Amino acid sequence: MADPIHHISDTRPVIRQLDDAAINRIAAGEVVERPASAVKELVENALDSGATRIEISQAQGGKSLIRVTDNGCGMSPQDLPLALSRHATSKIDGSDLLNIHSFGFRGEALPSLGAVGRLTIQSRAAGHDAAEITVAGGDMSAPRPTALSAGTVVTLRDLFYATPARLKFMRSDRAETQAIAGVVKRLAMAEPSVGFTLRDVTGGGEGRVTFRADPEQGDLFDALHRRLARVLGAEFAENAIKIDASREALRMTGYAALPTYSRGASVAQYLFVNGRPVRDKMLTGALRAAYHDLLSRDRHPAAVLFLTCDPTLVDVNVHPAKSEVRFRDPALARGLIVSGLRHALAEEGHRASSTVAGATLGAFRPEATAPGQAPRVYQMDRPGPASRAMAYQAQAPHTGAPLSQAPGFADLQAGYSARVEPDDLVAPMADHPGTEAHPDTPLSAPLGAARAHIHENYIIAQTEDGLVIVDQHAAHERLVYEKLKTQQAERGVAAQALLIPEIVELSDLDRGALLDAAEDLAALGLVIEEFGGSAVAVREVPAILGAVDARALLLDVLDELSDQGSSMTIRGRIDAILSRVACHGSIRSGRRMRAEEMNALLREMEATPHSGQCNHGRPTYVKLQLADIERLFGRT
Repeated sequence: MADPIHHISDTRPVIRQLDDAAINRIAAGEVVERPASAVKELVENALDSGATRIEISQAQGGKSLIRVTDNGCGMSPQDLPLALSRHATSKIDGSDLLNIHSFGFRGEALPSLGAVGRLTIQSRAAGHDAAEITVAGGDMSAPRPTALSAGTVVTLRDLFYATPARLKFMRSDRAETQAIAGVVKRLAMAEPSVGFTLRDVTGGGEGRVTFRADPEQGDLFDALHRRLARVLGAEFAENAIKIDASREALRMTGYAALPTYSRGASVAQYLFVNGRPVRDKMLTGALRAAYHDLLSRDRHPAAVLFLTCDPTLVDVNVHPAKSEVRFRDPALARGLIVSGLRHALAEEGHRASSTVAGATLGAFRPEATAPGQAPRVYQMDRPGPASRAMAYQAQAPHTGAPLSQAPGFADLQAGYSARVEPDDLVAPMADHPGTEAHPDTPLSAPLGAARAHIHENYIIAQTEDGLVIVDQHAAHERLVYEKLKTQQAERGVAAQALLIPEIVELSDLDRGALLDAAEDLAALGLVIEEFGGSAVAVREVPAILGAVDARALLLDVLDELSDQGSSMTIRGRIDAILSRVACHGSIRSGRRMRAEEMNALLREMEATPHSGQCNHGRPTYVKLQLADIERLFGRT
């Protein structure tokens, strides 16, 4: 009797050769995971054919119908049977499996689809007649004439009908439709010069267009920016900064969003290697590291990044779905992403996302009135109890005391939260020699001139075209934090030698991973050495961390090394301490600031990178345009 756990038979197993149909169905399970996988393979084939317009139609989430129409170079009648043969491709000649310039190159997509569904290909190449070929469950028909002006039309019906077990694991029609849309949008971002149309033809007929992106004109960045605005939305395009960085033979282009335009999940992170959409842990880890001291742990950056290099420097054949890649020098790719993004974000200085102002204006909008009711009286015409009491006190009749002792506006100013500052009070703070005053045109500065200080925490500044509201504590906290980081970078991370080195027992693999990263760890103040066997000795730890559990620290570092190929644990802990020091050393909420102090703070914010967000990624200021403010009051 066979063991149900280990599948051991009492009889000797017999080795047999599987037939071609079974081989194709097994291979199809690796290449075609779901309808979205089929769409990806077919659209990539269309792109490889030089198509400039691609139309995708799907029904019932791609389960019953997938049709991809393109205006590419097409195929001759003689090529159609060969295209449905396994490992037959026009993309490579087999002599060099590393020099790959196309999406598809294995010759597996079409045979795999024909093995698990009902596939029909109509195509016409220049100088040839149009032809059609069908294959169902691996059974291929002979080519026959058809009517087609140019390009190729691939129709896939009843996906997985030949493998009903796989069909049972499909998700709902809505979920599969969303997956298809995600694939098309990623490919649309990679090819701004190509037009894409996605239709839902469930129920028959022309269906409805669910996504459309016309071909974009212009240079690389202009076309990409317009395409991203179409795919990801105008808000992302408005709050994204252009990325163009190079290191040796690797170049990175694209757009990355400001830290204040963050997301609650990593759903807006799109990475491409030589135009190919990938999901690579090393690359996403590098993206996270670039924003690590600009966002809190529960927020995620948004970015669309393209890495281009010589095809021989990257292996795209390490995953059946081609979603992962392997660089010949992974440290080079990671370093380019981290340094390139940090440099670009630093150049933006104090800039914050426009969505912050939009949310603020939305909070200011008056309540809608019910039909038939009169509009609400402006709030400014209905003063609150405190304002009325202050007004009554100022207007109270004289009761016999000398007129000179009657309270005036100067005596009543303590009762009001705000204080208006004159124009000429724009001198810099004495302890901020790097700041400059703008006595002539203070309003021309990016953050304007301070006009009021309200609720003992918020600075109201006037600009030429609006006003700025600054959180004094958050802004000054960021300034102090950046100064501390600069000082530490200049002086290095001080290390504290342990009186008795701590010996940590590890596995051979973990020990090797730590020793490989020993030089980088030493630069952060963590010094480790071999101790014999599979153990390492911790000789020094970063002094700023104080008393630390060396073993727990090493295990945290190992977790990041195994997951992302690098570790930000120590750097993150050091930055967290610097952040706490900055918090305690910054201007506290509740402290009244003089006009010269407020203006000095504004000028320093303008000169300091990343000052648009606090240490946790929240905005430090809100800028409201005068035109938007006037619309709130119906002045347009």
